Amino acid sequence: MLFNSYEFIFLFLPLSFFIYFYLLERRLVLGAKAFLVFASLFFYSWWNISYLPIILSSMLFNYVIGNSLNDKLNHIKTDKKYLLTFGIVANLALLGYFKYADFFIENINLLSNTDISLLHVTLPLAISFFTFQQIAYLVDSYREETKEYDFLNYALFVTFFPQLIAGPIVHHSEMMPQFASRSNLVKRYKNIATGLFVFSIGIFKKVIIADTFAVWATNGFDIAQSLNMIEAWATSLSYTFQLYFDFSGYTDMAIGAALLFNIKLPINFNSPYKALTIQEFWRRWHITLSRFLKEYLYIPLGGNRKGSLRTYTNLLTTFIIGGIWHGAGWGFVFWGFLHGVALVLNRLWQTLGLKLPTVLAWFITFNFINITWVFFRAKEWGDAVKVLEGMFFGSLGFHIESKTLLWIALAFLVVLAFENSYELHKRFKLSYKNLLFTLVLLYLALEQLSSFSEFLYFNF
Repeated sequence: MLFNSYEFIFLFLPLSFFIYFYLLERRLVLGAKAFLVFASLFFYSWWNISYLPIILSSMLFNYVIGNSLNDKLNHIKTDKKYLLTFGIVANLALLGYFKYADFFIENINLLSNTDISLLHVTLPLAISFFTFQQIAYLVDSYREETKEYDFLNYALFVTFFPQLIAGPIVHHSEMMPQFASRSNLVKRYKNIATGLFVFSIGIFKKVIIADTFAVWATNGFDIAQSLNMIEAWATSLSYTFQLYFDFSGYTDMAIGAALLFNIKLPINFNSPYKALTIQEFWRRWHITLSRFLKEYLYIPLGGNRKGSLRTYTNLLTTFIIGGIWHGAGWGFVFWGFLHGVALVLNRLWQTLGLKLPTVLAWFITFNFINITWVFFRAKEWGDAVKVLEGMFFGSLGFHIESKTLLWIALAFLVVLAFENSYELHKRFKLSYKNLLFTLVLLYLALEQLSSFSEFLYFNF
């Protein structure tokens, strides 16, 4: 079920809201939580019910392992270390089988000139997100930073529908206390109003902005045989803005929907295209993934505690793995490698104590991000080469709609000059002005819901 669908907006979301709070008003707290888990699993299995046993098995497995790791009476760290290793390996094996098996076989066939048949395994929805979320839970349980949660609370932590499909990647310490808080068991009208306000911004971003840029990005990457310079830059920038407005739009809708239930999800975007360095970009883009990679990969590898060479190696390793997490393809690997190299160069630059003028720093950072998105988007290596050749060596033809250039200019204006949804959210007040703003955005978005449009990160 898509956030940007009539079924979700007019049936699933209101029914879930009213039934949940009806049960709470009847003081059926466990029943309300059980209903929310059921509703979330229904939401998840809407596309394909065959996904359901996978997420249920994953939850049960990680719950048992997590509780064993969190056993305060067991002080034998060696045994716990083996158990943690087993849990992490099992999670990665599940992810690896569904997401990377065919990619691995393709490369074996290429290198060894064999013809091993592909498995054609269907990728379960959200497996990358709920796997990382549960690996973090296991590590925290090993560190004895979790509590003894019952399975219902754990299931709600994993499956809560606003964040289930494409994040944010939430931390148990962020979510469990909120579900347990008695003050969150009653309807809070300020949260309802704020949630609808943020949701309306998100759906407008997705339906009106991202889906408009998607048409031009698809034409350039997947349909056009060649591109002149203007067309190629318009193609790359269209995808750069499509991806941002699509994924940040999803996050806004998730944050807004969660607020209806008095749950505050963590910020995931904070005007990333305003960044002046690549390090700042990753503090603003997909913040919860950056947090996961830092806390559960970069720091355990040694972080910056073991000398410069080790620090650079850890940065590069972390971002190559981050690239692989996004998808089974060499374009993702190369994209992660480029960002790892950029972060290494950024750290070297910092050690020299040098500083660029603000405008130049932004220009270099944004263009690096825009160029590397080409590898992230291209379905085939040749598609990336086609776009990059056009950007830097194409003719100066001007065979492009002026409407496209106008939208790109407006997108720059929005991401650079306006407050982002997080900033608007933080200073939201109940007013007729905000009510009108919400209704206008919802009306414009709902008018465009006739066509099917999946969120980009559903593929990851």
